[in-house]
Amino acid sequence: MSDILTGTPGELDGSRARLTFDVDADICVVGGGLAGLTVALEASRLGASVVVLEGRHIGWGASGGLLGTVMPGYNLALKDLVARIGLEDARELWELSKEGAEYVRAQSSEALMPGIAASDGALEVSNVDAGDRLISELQMLGEDFGTEVEGWQVDKVRAHLKTGRYFHGVYFPKAFQIDGRKYIHGFAALAKRAGARIFEDTPVVGIDASGIRKRIVTPSARLRASHIVLAGNVHLGAPSRRLSETLLPVWRYAGITEPIGDRLSEVIAFKGSVTDTDSVDQFRVVDGDRLMWASPETTWDARPQRFAPSIARRIRTIFPQLGHVQVADVWGGAVGQTVHGMPQIGQLRKGLWVASGFGRQGLATSAMAGQLIARSILWGDERWRLFSPFELVWAGGITGRVAGQLIGLWARGSSAAAGALARYREEMREKERIREARLAEANRLAGTRPARPRPPPRDQSITRPQRTTRPIPEHPAPPATADHEGTS
Repeated sequence: MSDILTGTPGELDGSRARLTFDVDADICVVGGGLAGLTVALEASRLGASVVVLEGRHIGWGASGGLLGTVMPGYNLALKDLVARIGLEDARELWELSKEGAEYVRAQSSEALMPGIAASDGALEVSNVDAGDRLISELQMLGEDFGTEVEGWQVDKVRAHLKTGRYFHGVYFPKAFQIDGRKYIHGFAALAKRAGARIFEDTPVVGIDASGIRKRIVTPSARLRASHIVLAGNVHLGAPSRRLSETLLPVWRYAGITEPIGDRLSEVIAFKGSVTDTDSVDQFRVVDGDRLMWASPETTWDARPQRFAPSIARRIRTIFPQLGHVQVADVWGGAVGQTVHGMPQIGQLRKGLWVASGFGRQGLATSAMAGQLIARSILWGDERWRLFSPFELVWAGGITGRVAGQLIGLWARGSSAAAGALARYREEMREKERIREARLAEANRLAGTRPARPRPPPRDQSITRPQRTTRPIPEHPAPPATADHEGTS
């Protein structure tokens, strides 16, 4: 394979500076997020020369933040995935996402990334009483997709999370959490050690994907490569605006509180990450006595610190026992969501690849995408074709963003209303149970009271004297009257 043709070794050692000289490589990756860095690391390990071009700096977007939960799955619900492509293909896609999660686990070991602060377990909780749905989900995950899961009843959920807001839960014991910001910078260091060249502050302003050797133009240099991987997500901009327009940009911000103290462990005993089924609440305990909490999603960019008060209010709403908590820091970034909910992974044309649209499951799916593309380029691995049914669909532009924001508000409102109704019904059931228990106790006490003494039975030999009555004549005589006839 070809190597860098221009530039001195001394210049290339500063590979995370701006690209200021022309370069020739086997693979050019546009975008320094987790998907692009995974392509760079895997392709470099397989012997290719790789250049990564990042318009800002490594980890500035969503790849470096939020809760850092790693687990299999996609934005598209599993039952909808089966309905779309069938059970067998859905199983293969699910296995790929599991491989992606295990890849992250292997790369984020303490040996490779000290201080990564990994923790195990993820809990998905419901804000409504949905036991039937829980059973169905457990059966599908466990029996059809071979995923280790455990159903938690209401009592167990509330034993770990001291709030009446949540009911049943699904526990994923093999899911885990990492510090996302440390992970992406550690991952970039791994890619660099494997031989990848990473240039920051180097936006791509033009791409010519025709011919065997593709051309990439930056403000201060040009690059040639046999393959181009577009991994810039919603931030690709000018190089492939049509591709960017197939993604709905969704911003989410995460805040971390000041140390709360011992009362945090009394209220939240679960040490993994917690997500509700409507993706409104996402949180986990970090550093023993601090709480990391994600804000609701929005389709518009804003200053992260604007969300600190709303995060603090949400914490008080769910866990009022914690009292007033201070949010020490807020950060976040935009993820790209596709219309169909599945990531965009594959070859757009010969030598031009795409890896984007990972949505909320970015850590596992971006790792999977990077492996698939690197192995396809260098080994001919064709498993990326499993994503072919999910084509590029325009996300609607500004109209789509407005619609997405309104749908999000409606979904959160519906979730809040459903949760309030579920809690009201639970309260009514509890009152009815208490009433029935009191009634049963009253009946029990009534049955154990001593019987009232009865008067002694009378002697049947003593007869009561009969009362005598005069006989009533059969035809009583008429009353006597005075005879006045013949008197004067």
